[in-house]
Amino acid sequence: MVKSQKILVIGAGELGSQVLSSLAQHPHQARAVAVLLRPSSISSKNLSKQQEIESLRGLGIHLISGDIVEDPEPTLASIFADYDTIIGCTGFVSGKGVQLKVARAALAAETPRFIPWQFGVDYDVIGRGSPQDLFDEQLDVRDLLRSQTKTCWAIISTGMFTSFLFEPSFGVVDLQNATVSALGRWENQVTVTTPADIGKFTAEIVLGEESEALFANRVIFVAGDTVSYEQLAELVEKIAQKPVRRNILAVPDVQAALTRDPDNGLLKYQAVFGQGRGVAWDLTKTWNKQRGIRALTMEEWARDNLL
Repeated sequence: MVKSQKILVIGAGELGSQVLSSLAQHPHQARAVAVLLRPSSISSKNLSKQQEIESLRGLGIHLISGDIVEDPEPTLASIFADYDTIIGCTGFVSGKGVQLKVARAALAAETPRFIPWQFGVDYDVIGRGSPQDLFDEQLDVRDLLRSQTKTCWAIISTGMFTSFLFEPSFGVVDLQNATVSALGRWENQVTVTTPADIGKFTAEIVLGEESEALFANRVIFVAGDTVSYEQLAELVEKIAQKPVRRNILAVPDVQAALTRDPDNGLLKYQAVFGQGRGVAWDLTKTWNKQRGIRALTMEEWARDNLL
C-alpha cells in the first residue's frame, strides 16, 4: 500500500483539472491534495472561474496561492517544501524559463517526488535545436533532474492531446471543408491521449500499488492511440460520410513559412510533427497498455465529440 502523502498540483487548466479530479477520487486516498493557483484566479469574480473554484473545493482540494511566473524561486521552494509530491500541469503558456524555474524550486525544496510538465512528446529523441524552440527547455529540465539524486522523478510522455489533432487552427483536420493535411507524409504517425486519461494515468502512477517503483527517474510512455495521418483521413471520411481532400504539409514548406513568420507557434509544431521523430510510440509498449488500463482511442474521441 502506498503511504498517504501530500500532493501539490501546479495549475488547474485543461490537464490540471483532470489530474486533480483523478487524484481526489483515487481509491488510495492521499492525505491531502492541493492546487497552486494565481491569487487572481482564487479571488476572481468571473462566474465560470468561481464555479471552477467551487468544484475544486467540492472535491476536497486545498487552494494554495502562488504564481510560478511572478514569484521568485525561493518563494516557490518554500511552498513546495510542504508537499512530498509536486506535479506540474501548466503547459507552455507560462512562457520561457518557467519550467526550469519550477524544477529548480522543486529541487531546492528537496521535494521527495516530482512530475514536471513534460506531458507530450519524446524530447530526448527530438533533441535540441528543433523547430519548436520551447522544447530545448524541456531538455534543460531533464538534464537538471538527471544531475541529482535527492528528488525522485517521473516523466509521463503522453503525445498530443487528442482534441488538438482536430483543432482547426492546427491545420491538420478541416471538417467544414472536408480536408485532411498530413504533416510531412501520410505514413507519419502521431500518439494522442485525452486529458481525462492522462489524469487517470497520473493518479495511478502517483497513488497506485506500483508508485514507489515507478518514481525511478525515468520516462513513462502512455497513450490513448497511435495513428498515421492516412488513418486519420480515413476516420474523417467515415465521420463526414464523404471523401476528403488530402494535402501534404511538406516540412520544407512549413519551415519556409516559419522563416517568414518566426514567432508562429503552430508552424513550429507542424514542423516538429512533420519531421516525425519522437512524436509517436508503439501502443503495445506503453505502460497503460501493458497493465490493461483502458484509454480512449482517436476514433472513440472523434465519435463522442465530432458527431
